[in-house]
Amino acid sequence: MTPPVAAEGSSSAIRRRGFLLVLSSPSGAGKTTIRRRLVELDPTLSLSVSVTTRPARPGEIEGRHYYFVDRARYDAMVTAGELLEHATVFDHNYGTPRQPIEETIADGRDIVTDIDWQGTQQLSEKLRDDLVTVFVLPPSMAALEARLRTRAQDSAEIVAARMAKSAAEMSHWPEYDYVIVNRDIEESVGEVQAIVIAERLKRSRRIGLADFVNRLRAG
Repeated sequence: MTPPVAAEGSSSAIRRRGFLLVLSSPSGAGKTTIRRRLVELDPTLSLSVSVTTRPARPGEIEGRHYYFVDRARYDAMVTAGELLEHATVFDHNYGTPRQPIEETIADGRDIVTDIDWQGTQQLSEKLRDDLVTVFVLPPSMAALEARLRTRAQDSAEIVAARMAKSAAEMSHWPEYDYVIVNRDIEESVGEVQAIVIAERLKRSRRIGLADFVNRLRAG
């Protein structure tokens, strides 16, 4: 396993283990937009690319937005243990590949993904201390529905189904480390950036910190 890299802005003697940042929300509340903006602003933050059995939407690129696979390949990945989490959402299957996540964390780098509460529960069982979770709430149900209709990616029937499911999804907010209300996208991105900075400085992730302090005390 590759050793973690040095923590940002610290002595080279202090190294850091990375973490997986998970953003969850009802469809349309902004988790995907926040995720993309975070990666744009922080080049050290990697983007997790999920696999899915759903068809690509207009503008989506293989390997950038998702890995698009058929059901047979997806089932084979589940059976082989190649996915850290997997779930069925609106009749399509999604999953998080194991290898790139584990390698990134071990290298002392951070990675971000947006998945639902089902996937987050599975990740909590497998990654434990390497997981940071954020739930994104809409400012109102009316705003959520307006966002779903404005993005024009789904039919009216699917929008109605997503709205019907949103209340149940939001009931899982207490399971998350942090909760934000997405009234303004840039403000929300700033709040998640603050979470990332704080988590990078968490004592439990900083390897060699005790030795560094002992050397300081010894003069």
